[in-house]
Amino acid sequence: MLLHVIARGKLGRSPEAELVARYEKRLTWPTRFTELPETGGRAPEPQTPHRTVLLDERGRDLGSEEFAAILERWRDDGIREARFVLGAADGHSPEERAGADLLLAFGKATWPHLLARAMLAEQLYRATTIIAGHPYHRA
Repeated sequence: MLLHVIARGKLGRSPEAELVARYEKRLTWPTRFTELPETGGRAPEPQTPHRTVLLDERGRDLGSEEFAAILERWRDDGIREARFVLGAADGHSPEERAGADLLLAFGKATWPHLLARAMLAEQLYRATTIIAGHPYHRA
């Protein structure tokens, strides 16, 4: 299953970009990062079947093992692409939220956009290692 992170805005050269690159290199699952301008632009058409996850402050606050279980179930069900979408500063429209398969939050705090992208990359790495059976320190 392809893990596809689609984000508004550019990482540029930043500490967050270094974190994203670090986890991108460590991921063993196929992974793609697409950056879109703050407004406009379109994400490439998804592979089908696919699932869409929106990072949203009103989303579910999942533990790492629960997040891994969702990805594993999707993979085992034949999902070809899981899209993780980080919106612009104003977030996602009600229509986008209604069409998502999962709304995901990283707690109740508001996170800077670039840091949220780095946190997502880390959680994708952690989830795939949990699925692969590597020891998880909280288990």
